[in-house]
Amino acid sequence: MKKQTIEKNLTEGNVALQLIMFALPFMLSNFIQALYNVADMLIVGKFAGTEGISGVNIGGQVTFIITNIVVGLSVGGTVVIAQYLGSGDRKSMDECVKTLITFLFITSIAVTVVMISLSDVFLELLRTPKESYQQAKSYLNITLMGTIFIFGYNGFSAILRGLGDSKRPLIFVTIACGVNVVLDLLFVGVFRMEAAGAALATIISQAISMFACIIYIKRSDIGFDFKLNSFRMYKERLLVMMKVGMPVSVQNVIVNFSFLVLTAIANGMGVSASAAVGVVGKYNGFAILPAIAVGSSVSAMVAQNVGAGLFDRAKKTFHTGFVLSFIISLVVFIFTQLFPEQIISVFGKDDPKMISDGVNYLRTFSFDYLIVPAAFCLNGLITGAGHTVISSISSIMSSIGFRIPFAILLGVTLDKGMLGLGIAAPLASLGTTIFVFIYYLSGKWKVSTVVNKQEMGGMELELSN
Repeated sequence: MKKQTIEKNLTEGNVALQLIMFALPFMLSNFIQALYNVADMLIVGKFAGTEGISGVNIGGQVTFIITNIVVGLSVGGTVVIAQYLGSGDRKSMDECVKTLITFLFITSIAVTVVMISLSDVFLELLRTPKESYQQAKSYLNITLMGTIFIFGYNGFSAILRGLGDSKRPLIFVTIACGVNVVLDLLFVGVFRMEAAGAALATIISQAISMFACIIYIKRSDIGFDFKLNSFRMYKERLLVMMKVGMPVSVQNVIVNFSFLVLTAIANGMGVSASAAVGVVGKYNGFAILPAIAVGSSVSAMVAQNVGAGLFDRAKKTFHTGFVLSFIISLVVFIFTQLFPEQIISVFGKDDPKMISDGVNYLRTFSFDYLIVPAAFCLNGLITGAGHTVISSISSIMSSIGFRIPFAILLGVTLDKGMLGLGIAAPLASLGTTIFVFIYYLSGKWKVSTVVNKQEMGGMELELSN
């Protein structure tokens, strides 16, 4: 059977059109993937009440740490693969694909063992309310068993996006989400398995996504057929991907940790506040999707263009992405400010206290939607150029230096409650945006950290004259 070519050149053509065509499937893919936990929360909320919502939120927060680890490593793979593709170095690109898949497979096993052994520790540290402790533990332990599927799907999707293909991951995750909703209704609604049923539905769906990717990749010309001799790691390629990807993983984990602190603070305010933070978190996952999708698309396009030495086109990609994502995010912000009670009520109409806490939290948290377009698109540019250490420093600074201190100061010390807790998010985003924008203005991002450093440095000087 003839192998199909899936590579797409992002260094030519209309920037705005290419960015939209690449970002739209990516945004829809993330949108559908976000439905996983939202479906869990809606269905569990209907059949298991506020305690179930709190359990799914807390267990999902811990699982999200794992997702952030693999997303960071996968970003390293996407950037390096895209830069090698842009430079025309097919051999190095194929070696990166083999190295990434092999490394993620080994890492997923290690992460599963460690996280399961520490599940109770995480739940205690998060001050999980006793009413929802068992629900959270069941959800967490079952989803941890599906770690290999989380790593697999995200890793394979990163490879496809690095090659310029954002459509196939959309198709695969759409199928899986449909299965997830059906299984949620079966396990939670019919079999009354509560949070455990939602977790089981989630890992089965993730497995379907991963195996769909495997089937597609085997039929393509990527050069990885999933036979034993294909699983190889090339030290040089691994070091480059780790150099690019590890800072993103560290950044993601610390950012997630800062939101875990918000969750822990809310847990101390009671189960209704805990559930409210979970509900707003799920809504927020949808609200910032346009900015995330465009920012990630900027990263993939910039990576190919930096690999080809096209720095002006890379800058134009960033400018276009910011305008596009800000327009969409502004509409989302206005909608959120107009209808906060209706948004929260979707997840639980029978708990007035939860709705009240959620509205207060969402009112201030939603100002983040006006800032994240700049934050994500700037980080997309810096990450695509391979300078992930800078984006990581900025995110860590915003989490440790802004989000956590402001959450404690406003939410607890000054006793502003959920309103104070919510404002910590936009303040943190503003801090990281200012830092990365200064780096962008310096022009240092133009020196490639992946492909032909001396040659690319020469191109930079030539283009800047």
